Amino acid sequence: MRSAPTILHLDMDAFYASAEQAAKPSLRGKAVVVGGLGPRGVVATASYEARRLGVHSAMPTAQARRLAPNAAYLVPRFSLYRTVSDQVMELLGRLSPLVEPLSLDEAFVDLEAGGTADDSASARATGEGLRVAIRAVTGLSGSVGLAGSKMLAKIASEQAKPDGLVIIEPGTERELLAPLSVRILPGVGPATGDHLRRAGMTTVHDLAEAGEAELVRLVGKAHGHGLFRMALGLDDRPVVAERDAKSVSVEDTFDVDLHDRVRVRAEVERLAVRCVERLRAADRSGRTVVLKVRRYDFSTLTRSETLRGPTDDPTVVREAAARLLESVDTTGGVRLLGVGVTGLADYTQEDLFAQAADARELAQRALEHHGPTVEGGEEETVLEPAADSAEQLAARRWPAGHDVHHEEHGHGWVQGSGIGRVTVRFEEPWSAPGRVLTFRIDDPQLRPADPLPLVRESPDYSSWPASLPKSRSSGAAASEGGESSP
Repeated sequence: MRSAPTILHLDMDAFYASAEQAAKPSLRGKAVVVGGLGPRGVVATASYEARRLGVHSAMPTAQARRLAPNAAYLVPRFSLYRTVSDQVMELLGRLSPLVEPLSLDEAFVDLEAGGTADDSASARATGEGLRVAIRAVTGLSGSVGLAGSKMLAKIASEQAKPDGLVIIEPGTERELLAPLSVRILPGVGPATGDHLRRAGMTTVHDLAEAGEAELVRLVGKAHGHGLFRMALGLDDRPVVAERDAKSVSVEDTFDVDLHDRVRVRAEVERLAVRCVERLRAADRSGRTVVLKVRRYDFSTLTRSETLRGPTDDPTVVREAAARLLESVDTTGGVRLLGVGVTGLADYTQEDLFAQAADARELAQRALEHHGPTVEGGEEETVLEPAADSAEQLAARRWPAGHDVHHEEHGHGWVQGSGIGRVTVRFEEPWSAPGRVLTFRIDDPQLRPADPLPLVRESPDYSSWPASLPKSRSSGAAASEGGESSP
């Protein structure tokens, strides 16, 4: 634990939904839901307007539609989110060499290691300056937590939401944590939380009062020891700039259960190739191939095979996954398939002369793989049934929320498609809400387009943070309602 709040946690506010609102003037101030739109789609992110209606992440999209029937439902645009994330992470990198990304929209920063903060005042000034810079560069808001440990910095950023900054001063940890739910602590999920509740422990204060011996008895030695330390506000985990991935995997959820064994095998082989694409993109290889199968009754089976040495050969991974499939009964139907590789290494023991052929195969399969609709996360997709209807083809070519360009009307985004038509709203991030027009899905003047930047003219932050004002007026801070110290 540090004597000054120099660990910063940044969490962008409703990131995907906020990016979509920034890109689409007609959706600002309205309920927006981003996620999978199929029958088994899951909400990835909901705007704060949608959250007030009861919509939240990981909720089935069908349920969200019942709660918020008038919301805008959009398919994620990860190319845009990655671009914005890169801009944010570049700003964080200017604060310190120790930046630990947790996802596209979340990261820890060790301000002390960067020399940008050494006490509460300088930490607050840096956090405020960061929020100013993020809004100027991306047009979006982020919430900042500052504390003497990673656990408390993350708790602080949660308390700061939306668009605020909270500092937890060293020495106030136990008082702050005591009334909070046990679920606020890292590693306490639904199962552990329910187990503790049955033992009469619902708050962090209850854990501290129970003592380490009782927690060890309830949840085991390693977990119990860690829980007790966290209940006391103790967390010595460092900010790690390079988080070493333990596995690489991809998985697909299907709108209609797969019963055809040949189709199931073909999907497993396709997933294996996609997994190798991710493996090679990370310059890694792996020794253990893992197959995941979720059946019609929601039972989930996993099978694994350890190879003689690390590999990034698509043929080896594909054949291993196919062998694993032979040991799984899929006669009742399959709703989800996944292929992963664990035991990662930085080298392979494969024949170097085969790599050129492998690369050609990967490229060919990438061309054959059509764009997915995301369900619940970047690596999980919803595939259409084998027999594609005109509606499914239109939805795949013109996903709701994605960018298009019309030769006459310019840049716009897809509001929806169906019955051989696609409806487009023509507007840009810096324009007024635009007009809506409908076209045939095969209109030769209409084509998919790349996302536009959210800020038309991004300011120059090449000398930041030295050139950026370190604080804002007290009036501006008070107006946001998120600036506070417990």
